[in-house]
Amino acid sequence: MALWAELGARVDLVVCTKGEKGTIDASKDVSELESERLLELENAKTKLGISELVNLYVPDGGIENTARFRAEIVRLIRQFKPEAVLCPDPTAVFFGTGYFNHRDHRELGWTVLDSVSPAASLPHYFPSEGPPHQVSTVLMSGSLEADAFVDVSASIKKKVDAVLCHRSQIGDREEWMSEVISTRAKETGKAIGVGYAEAFRLLELGS
Repeated sequence: MALWAELGARVDLVVCTKGEKGTIDASKDVSELESERLLELENAKTKLGISELVNLYVPDGGIENTARFRAEIVRLIRQFKPEAVLCPDPTAVFFGTGYFNHRDHRELGWTVLDSVSPAASLPHYFPSEGPPHQVSTVLMSGSLEADAFVDVSASIKKKVDAVLCHRSQIGDREEWMSEVISTRAKETGKAIGVGYAEAFRLLELGS
């Protein structure tokens, strides 16, 4: 996103959940955490150069691939008319033996894919949500079947700075988090012979 913005593209970000449950601290008030995360998002938005931030305020753990939610995503696709949409890869579930993908990420990935095609591109799907729009490209992040690599050497610092805005999640592990982001991007960069890269699963849907 930072690289797109640097290159002059308009980048809009849709955040679907409130982030109010993402803590191991039982004494933490959920409304307080929600407020903190909204401020962190605004700070990260500035770091990345995002044009507009939309928050759908779905409670954590509440993402469902329903017709109502798809209608909301279709409305945003038709409103912003993006050439490219970035979303989680819903088929990526098990990452080794120590982690599996968050349910909200999986459900959101399917919702976005179902909303991009066929719903947003055909007039008789959700006709009240605006005229149809065909997305040309979908990039899925966090994929186990990545086949598209992007050189982000020029924008890796902005990514680190944006992630570090989320202090309510990182706590005092800033140095560790910076190292994790840089190391992963550096390892991915080796695949295409650059300093730092991001990997995605690519869908090209035409125009």
